[in-house]
Amino acid sequence: MVLNLLPDFRSRQRDYLLEIARLITQELDLDKLLARILRVAVEMLAGQAGLIALRREQGGWEVAASYGVTAAFIQQINQLLGQVPDNEEPARFELPAINQILQTVTREASHNLLTGVALPLIARQRVVGLTFIFRAYRTVFSSNDRALLQSFADQAAIAVHNAQLYQQVRQEKRRLDALLDSVADGILILAADHTIERVNPAFARMYGDSRQNIAGRSHDEVIRWVSRRQGQTLQEAEADGWPLTPHATLYVEGEIERPGGLPLSVGVTYAPLLSPAGQLVNIIATMRDITHFREAEELKSTFISVITHELKTPVALIKGYTGTLRREDVSWDDEIVRESLQVIDEEADRLNTLIENLLDASRLQAGGLRLNLTDIYLPDFAARIAERFRTQSDRHTLVVNFPSDFPVVLADEDRLEQVFSNLLSNAIKYSPEGGEVRISGQVRADQVIICVQDEGPGIAPGDLPHIFERFYRAEDAARTTKGAGLGLYLTRAIVEAHGGRIWVDPHPQDGARICFSLPR
Repeated sequence: MVLNLLPDFRSRQRDYLLEIARLITQELDLDKLLARILRVAVEMLAGQAGLIALRREQGGWEVAASYGVTAAFIQQINQLLGQVPDNEEPARFELPAINQILQTVTREASHNLLTGVALPLIARQRVVGLTFIFRAYRTVFSSNDRALLQSFADQAAIAVHNAQLYQQVRQEKRRLDALLDSVADGILILAADHTIERVNPAFARMYGDSRQNIAGRSHDEVIRWVSRRQGQTLQEAEADGWPLTPHATLYVEGEIERPGGLPLSVGVTYAPLLSPAGQLVNIIATMRDITHFREAEELKSTFISVITHELKTPVALIKGYTGTLRREDVSWDDEIVRESLQVIDEEADRLNTLIENLLDASRLQAGGLRLNLTDIYLPDFAARIAERFRTQSDRHTLVVNFPSDFPVVLADEDRLEQVFSNLLSNAIKYSPEGGEVRISGQVRADQVIICVQDEGPGIAPGDLPHIFERFYRAEDAARTTKGAGLGLYLTRAIVEAHGGRIWVDPHPQDGARICFSLPR
């Protein structure tokens, strides 16, 4: 039988269409939208229940909303939907297959008491999903009714399509937010007029201010260059016509000011975001802290300078004395030969020490020093090393002073000898006028403390924080004494490898006093 919809029902259907049209522009929450569309469809088609199945972006179907249907039934439907093969033309092949599945399941589950009406949801020639309404009677619709129902399906499909697009945009925004918040580099998103629209946590951390205080300010207020090593500033580049193309990146490197802090070495990359018409929409500024790179470059420069000088001097002396002794036109007496050979021997030892220190520094960088621990009685150990150094200077008096109850410690004998030798060598080297060099020991509850003190001019306060750094040498010391700045660096590493620590006494009575501890 043909059932024409009554005028008042037609009026209600048009009201439903208007409501769907309103939902297209007002409701972008997909779950709420699907629930409302389903209720409207059930009412408009005089049904008892219904469901909406959506086609996933990656293929396949699943029930996204249901009304008046049990969870067990939905689970069964989802299993059957999973068996529908993907096809490049889902409107021709997938929709009929799904409709057939739902019709069959409906009849079997209700013992032929229910039937179903399927409304395909197709937006912009793309299959979005399918609405299926369960009814307790069969009906044939007129052409006008079918047109009205198709209008409903088209409007619903557009609403679903828009909501899905909105969900995708939200997902992409969340992904972008997570990326910006987790990236290690600082990022600013600038408007075309250089107003800062977005700041990520890494930038705020590097810059030393809160994101709230940075956002909304002008780029020129925040990025203020103290000095530049490479590239043009953003203002200079724009004055020259930047950006010329969408992929034109700009890089500038130097030091920027920070509120209440020291300048920061950074490299900043600017990338333009242009509209399809070629108008500048945003500028993405990515800032990287290059302090460590700068330190590495300075360290490399210092290394080359120091090592070149320290290698050049002994090599020149060895070659000079060797060349002199080999001259065949001169006959040298025994005293000159002995003195020349002594200089050659000393400079060869100096070269060997330098090479060993460089190897130790490389080992440290590669993963630390390996220790061969054994029992050592430090009073005798220190006395033996002091005796060896007494032969190297007749202007210094070496004194060893340890308490009688000083305990045995567990340490690497060769490495500990390196520590004592470095400290005694420095004490003698940096007190050229002579005087007493004292090695003393103290006993604590869980550690022992050993100090080496000289009677020289002492260590300048400005040098105290740096004397254990690699290749560091005070200006006065660099001018008057030989050395590569590795001795105290290695000494600290050896002491710390033993579980101890080393420090400079900032208030000695005279000269310099360096102490280190070892665990008992």
